[in-house]
Amino acid sequence: MLNVPSQSFPAAGSQQRVAPTGQSRNKVALKPGHSLLDWIRLTKSGRDLTGLRGRLIEVTEEELKKHNTRNDCWTCIRGMVYNVSAYMDFHPGGEEELMRAAGIDSTDLFDQVHRWVNYESMLKECLVGRMAVKPNPALQGSVSSLVIYFSHSKEVFLCCPVLIVQTAHSVGKVQVCLHKSVKDKWTKVGQPLEHHDTFIQCKDRELFYRECVLVSKADITHDTQVLRLQLPPGSHMQVPVGRHVYLKTSLQGTDVVKPYTPVDQKLIPPSQCSAEMGSDLHLMIKIYPDGLLTSHLANLPIGSSLLVGGPEGSFTMRILRDVTHLYMLAAGTGFTPMARLIRLALQDLTSIRKTKLMFFNRQERDILWCAQLDELCSKEERFEVEYVLSEPTDSWKGRRGRIDACMLQNFLERPEDSKCLVCVCGPTGFTELQTMLLWKCIFMHCLLHDALDIMCLIHCSPNIYMKSPTVSH
Repeated sequence: MLNVPSQSFPAAGSQQRVAPTGQSRNKVALKPGHSLLDWIRLTKSGRDLTGLRGRLIEVTEEELKKHNTRNDCWTCIRGMVYNVSAYMDFHPGGEEELMRAAGIDSTDLFDQVHRWVNYESMLKECLVGRMAVKPNPALQGSVSSLVIYFSHSKEVFLCCPVLIVQTAHSVGKVQVCLHKSVKDKWTKVGQPLEHHDTFIQCKDRELFYRECVLVSKADITHDTQVLRLQLPPGSHMQVPVGRHVYLKTSLQGTDVVKPYTPVDQKLIPPSQCSAEMGSDLHLMIKIYPDGLLTSHLANLPIGSSLLVGGPEGSFTMRILRDVTHLYMLAAGTGFTPMARLIRLALQDLTSIRKTKLMFFNRQERDILWCAQLDELCSKEERFEVEYVLSEPTDSWKGRRGRIDACMLQNFLERPEDSKCLVCVCGPTGFTELQTMLLWKCIFMHCLLHDALDIMCLIHCSPNIYMKSPTVSH
């Protein structure tokens, strides 16, 4: 389930809100040399801000409580413990405000006031380590079970019945009890996997592949299919919106790997179908006659195995929090990351007042999920779609040609009091041209107020996020 904040933004107690008449904001004047830029310089200076000389430790609740003074102040946010002593003089809310979090799990306190802040980046050099979660007392002394703690955002592969006995949402952890099939003492627990008990980031590890089974194929257009892949028994994978997976297979003695963005079974599926994304993957794949991998996939019989790695990508839900107008520019199968983004915007993000898609294809028969897009457009007043064909027939009544600045300017609206986001996906040439035209619109003052945000959703390479500069009208 997507973690979209339900409360208004900014939060009622946030310093981003204007204080009621006659009341001052709870914000202190920082000393010279203590701006945000100064803090960033300090974190990059190489100075030891944790007092642990680069070590990462597991922190118990008892240990956390000991560090509750001005010069020795630790706090926990979502399961990670930070030494914020050095940040005292840089905090806009002042020392007194920050000391409210001293020696405790301050996740709820942080969310009430600073949920919008990217604390992980700001406090990266202050990281002490992970917070230890207390075992369930009911399980203590049991020799027939094993208690495991894991982050809710990770994948879990289980090969025996489990019972979830305790959750800690505030720190993002779940306690799971694995029952032995035979009640006897273990002489060993097996060999640890590579990178076991380390803090290596996922992006620095080799991609892990799981063997999936092809269970069905469905034709979408004359050259595009949706492949349904079933994950191994006991495994679960939820691919976040805007991110992709990798298909891997061996052809002619060589491993061939290609990225694809999962879609739902339908453009706007019933709510229960979204949960199926955990055990099955649906990949919309265009079959190229001369494509090495896609030709192989087209001829692959049902029941065959494929290796799936990921998910990967840098798209984050954070940029959607206060967006009011979402614009999508897609070409061909560049539509695939937009499909789930459309569902998210219309079903889960009520703050988005308008979602518009401009969809570029060669011919009318190439338009993916055309009937579903038209049906959605007729039923949902917040959604609009516009098709553009580069090789249309004489009977085509829609837009024709290729993208240009005038077409883009007419497509983009910028109402007052709005926050707009543009998402782009397609072949490299298409993406580069769209991005250039968007910049041109910005710097030629074609858009009212400040500039748009541009998100290039490129599922064949790392995603690119560009925050455009503010341009006055």
